[in-house]
Amino acid sequence: MEIFGVDIGGSGIKGAPVDLDRGDLAQERHKVLTPHPATPDAVVAGVCEVVEHFGWKGPIGATFPGVITDGTARTAANVDKSWIGTDIQRLVSDRLGGAPVTVLNDADAAGVAEMHFGAGKDRKGTVLLLTLGTGIGSALFTGGRLVPNTELGHLELHGHDAEKRASSKAREDEDLSWEHWAHRVQKYLAHVEMLFSPELFIIGGGVSRKAHKFLPLIEGISAEIVPAQLQNNAGIVGAAMAASEA
Repeated sequence: MEIFGVDIGGSGIKGAPVDLDRGDLAQERHKVLTPHPATPDAVVAGVCEVVEHFGWKGPIGATFPGVITDGTARTAANVDKSWIGTDIQRLVSDRLGGAPVTVLNDADAAGVAEMHFGAGKDRKGTVLLLTLGTGIGSALFTGGRLVPNTELGHLELHGHDAEKRASSKAREDEDLSWEHWAHRVQKYLAHVEMLFSPELFIIGGGVSRKAHKFLPLIEGISAEIVPAQLQNNAGIVGAAMAASEA
């Protein structure tokens, strides 16, 4: 069965039909840049462009970089603050002619996909997926069940939001070496490990494609640390899974 998934990020909006039997994209994904300012109208126009690129008609799953309850945005860390209180499901559905739309947190979507099809498959202990991108997203699982909207990228680390120090964007903005950045990620992982004692960290986001450049440099963490197997497509797959379940 195929369902459409779209992943709204701080830098890009990407989507594709997803083959839910294989847990993989059924076609090569299409991506547009996230507009700035990233207002609801501008971003939803980008979502529509991605969906319409495939001529898709049917249910759609979408991710959002913030806390989502009943399809409505409660926070908006890396997009325009006007998102807060917006019923994203209704807004996207209305713009797409009434198509059924399901919205969830972006990291939660990636985590659901990784737990079902990827690096977390068959792991029943405490598992924490972290997406290192424009910010840091988190998806926490215990016994295979998701604890939604954890937003652990906003934990305080040395007086700052952790994502301001250890996200992939921070590495790029500050032109950090892989070694320097890995040291920051290590400090963040140590802090999160102290709080939640996971048995497994899954590192997702676009930087997961370059895991060999920084994961071997991280030391002193008791939990196993692995890159996401679905890499930066995990959010798209997880969004489609959520739409299918809805």
